[in-house]
Amino acid sequence: MTKTGELVQRLVLLGPGLGWLALFLVVPCGVIFAYSFFLRGIYGGIDYVFTLENYARAFDPLYLSIFLNSAKIAALTTALALLVGYPAAYLIATGPRHRQVPLLILVMLPFWSNYLIRTYAWIVLLNREGLINRALVDIGLIETPLPLLYNEFAIVTGLLYGYLPFMVLALYSSISRLNPEIREASADLGAPGWRTFLRVTLPLTLPGIAAGSVFVFVLSIGNFITPDLLGGGRTVMVGNLIYDQFLSARDWPFGASLAFLLIGLMMLLLFAQAWAVNRAQGERARA
Repeated sequence: MTKTGELVQRLVLLGPGLGWLALFLVVPCGVIFAYSFFLRGIYGGIDYVFTLENYARAFDPLYLSIFLNSAKIAALTTALALLVGYPAAYLIATGPRHRQVPLLILVMLPFWSNYLIRTYAWIVLLNREGLINRALVDIGLIETPLPLLYNEFAIVTGLLYGYLPFMVLALYSSISRLNPEIREASADLGAPGWRTFLRVTLPLTLPGIAAGSVFVFVLSIGNFITPDLLGGGRTVMVGNLIYDQFLSARDWPFGASLAFLLIGLMMLLLFAQAWAVNRAQGERARA
């Protein structure tokens, strides 16, 4: 097949997917990006006067504190997802093959229900008369219900539950590709299990750690449903701020600038993750 034929074949195969992304992702993002350089109209809408005021306003201490608090909550969620997800992924990846598929199905089972319904379920569990507080009171561990709802604890809990499968799947993919003979060689040389994990398993699974961490962090920092429902509106994250600018304040240009600053942060994380993966693969190839 000639080069022209190969090019035509690739365009035919890639065309529908690329066209869909261009029409429903690139074009809308381009429109929103253009809006970020205009002013808000007196009664909402767009006043087509070029300005950089929206981006300068985004670095106001008030909005910057919301960004930093959102990053803190997302980072805490990511760290907890890694601590919980790594043992689960390791257990699945190193277990018998006939059990791996059923366990992975259990990991993905929450995706079979709507995210909003799952978030409302946590309200039932965490409120003062919910199942968790009632169980703790009944067994005598506490005398009065704990404030588990409408705070950062509830937000982190909801985000962790919602996005933990992404961490487990990314780690499972990385761990399952490890050659077991490498760990066996480390054990044969006299290394204890914890040293084999720290010096062999953990470095070789850094790409999976990076991928899962980026997934959880990016999805958490942009979330607005969980802070609104489980946080009771008391904790404002950047997703809530962008949502309010578009639908409540009707300040589309400022909301667009906030959205693109968030997208810029996400892109930096994705590039950092890709760089880490390429570097790890290069070191593995040289080894």
